[in-house]
Amino acid sequence: MNQRTRKAIGTIATVAFIIVYALVMMAVGGMLVVGRGMAFELPFYIVAGAGWMPVVMALIRWMSKPDAA
Repeated sequence: MNQRTRKAIGTIATVAFIIVYALVMMAVGGMLVVGRGMAFELPFYIVAGAGWMPVVMALIRWMSKPDAA
């Protein structure tokens, strides 16, 4: 698979993942965290806000691999 194809697939996968991740985190936050006070909400939103990064970083690393010679 060449880099151009990987980038197209990776872009679609990244957008889809972020949409699904945001919806899941909103549902989890709404059920478990909202209304319990700042001591629960702040750490949850910090972790949830950064939780998507490892997945997207792995996708970007895969997308950026050079083509096989």
